[in-house]
Amino acid sequence: MKTCLQTLILITASLSLTQVVFAQGDASAGKNKTAVCTACHGADGNSYPGMGTFPKLADLGEKYLVKQIKDIKSGKRTVVEMTGMLDALSDQDIADIAAYYNTQNRILDGSKDDAKMLERGENLYRAGNLETGVPACTGCHSPAGNGNSPAGYPALGGQSAEYIARQLRAFRTAAHDAEDSTGRNNDEGSVMRGVSAHMSEQEILAVANYIAGLRQ
Repeated sequence: MKTCLQTLILITASLSLTQVVFAQGDASAGKNKTAVCTACHGADGNSYPGMGTFPKLADLGEKYLVKQIKDIKSGKRTVVEMTGMLDALSDQDIADIAAYYNTQNRILDGSKDDAKMLERGENLYRAGNLETGVPACTGCHSPAGNGNSPAGYPALGGQSAEYIARQLRAFRTAAHDAEDSTGRNNDEGSVMRGVSAHMSEQEILAVANYIAGLRQ
């Protein structure tokens, strides 16, 4: 019960801060604007196998993609590999690119076949950790990992375990030290910072591995 309440509070707080109007994206136009993205994220938004440093963008959620691209462009979110790459993009370009990637099919990265690790990851994803105050992931990202596109919560199912783990660590770092440049602090309402602040390294690895194989 406590976990459900925590999740509800986090969702409500985040939604109340997410009243942003975005330009309407054109997926057809966006396809022709993604040439610079393909080297790292693949032509269809599915980054290449073994390149877990770069996230899958396919079917991630249009609203979420627009926010992340804008945050990276403005410097609110630091992604060293993308420094300067977005400077020439207009708001319409960003909306079009997000719309294109959101129409593509996500390809699962796949989990490691480790029964104990998968069980722990599934328990965390679906029930959280009541003892340490970590809420379930399903409240925002859905039981099937499809996210909540209207609310701006990304679809995680099939995402690279390496990438998921790295982002959770970055959120955790920002939660403990807001001045640490290696942290990530562009989550609305500090939702992910609040979640990851109480996660151990073993929990991060387990839930990231489970998410990488999560199917619709």
